[in-house]
Amino acid sequence: MKIFVSGIAGFLGSHLADAFIKDGHHVVGCDSLIGGELSNVPAEAEFYQYDCCYRNSMLKITKGCDLVYHTAATAYEGLSVFSPHLITNNIVTGSVSLFSAAIENKVKRIVFCSSMARYGTNKVPFREDYIPKPQDPYGIAKVAAEDILKNLCEVHNVEYVIAVPHNIIGPRQKYDDPYRNVASIMINLMIQNRQPIIYGDGKQKRCFSYVDDDLFCLKEMATSKKVLGQTINIGPDEEFITINELAEKIANQLKVNLNPRYMRGRPQEVLEATCSAEKARKLLNYKTKTSLDDGISKMIEYIKSKGPKKFRYHLDIEIINSKTPDTWKKKIF
Repeated sequence: MKIFVSGIAGFLGSHLADAFIKDGHHVVGCDSLIGGELSNVPAEAEFYQYDCCYRNSMLKITKGCDLVYHTAATAYEGLSVFSPHLITNNIVTGSVSLFSAAIENKVKRIVFCSSMARYGTNKVPFREDYIPKPQDPYGIAKVAAEDILKNLCEVHNVEYVIAVPHNIIGPRQKYDDPYRNVASIMINLMIQNRQPIIYGDGKQKRCFSYVDDDLFCLKEMATSKKVLGQTINIGPDEEFITINELAEKIANQLKVNLNPRYMRGRPQEVLEATCSAEKARKLLNYKTKTSLDDGISKMIEYIKSKGPKKFRYHLDIEIINSKTPDTWKKKIF
C-alpha cells in the first residue's frame, strides 16, 4: 500500500513510518519540523517539509495514497493555555486541511491520532464512551478535529479510526523541548547533573506508554474491519504512578540523589489521567510488552547516545502574565 504519515520527522510518526517500510509499504510523509528532526525521517520514505495547514500542499502529496495516518500535532497541552492560537491553528486547521485533501484524493481510510486530553476531568480510567471534558485549548482542539473527521468521512463515505495514544515514551522523543515530554525533560536534566523541576506537589498521576506497544495497535488500524468508526485508547492502564514516582524511577536508574525543585502548578492541569485499555485488548489484541522501567532504560540509553542538550525555547508564548510558568518566562530549564 501507499501510506501517508503526517509528522513523519516526529517521535511517533517516524517510528510508524519505519514499521510500515519494514513491512514493504511505500511511505510518503510531511513534517513542518516544529517538533521533529530530519534525522528521524526514514531514508526510504518520500519526504516533504510541508505544514499540514496548507491544503494545496496536502492535496499534492496525498495523491494516490491508500491510507492517511495523521500523527502531526503541536502536542503542547500545558502551553496551549498560553499559546492558544499557535496550538489550535495547528491542531484544527492542520487536521481539517489534511482530511479535506485526503478525501478529495479518495483515500480509503484515515487514522487520526487524538489525545487523552479529550477526557479532561472525567473519572479514571478514561473510557471511550465518556463525554469529552477537555480542560485546555489543546484538548478542545483535538475533540473538534475528531468531530470534523467523523462528519466528513460519514458524508463522503471514507473509512476512519480515531486512536487515543497517551504519554508515549521512547527513543527519538524530543528531549530539549521545555514545554512537553516530562520523562525526557527529567532525563536530560539529570544527565547534566541538574535536578528535575516538578509542577505543583508532584502528586499528579499518569500512565506512560512505550512506543513499540502503541505501534502494534496503530498498524492493526490500517486493515482491521472491527475498528471502523471507532475511538480506541491505545497504551497501558497498568503502572498508574505520580510524577514524583516517575522522578524517583529515573533518578534510581541514573544513580542520582534526587532533590526535585517544586514550582507552582500549571493552570488547567488534570490531576489524574489514565485510559482504560479494555477496548484495545478486545478489538486489537493489545498487550503491554514493555514495562515503564524498561521504557525509561531505553530512553536513557538513547539520550546518552545522543548526548545531553540545551533546552530550546522554540515556540512563542502568546499570553504572558502572572499565571505563565516561570520555567518558560525566565527560561529556567
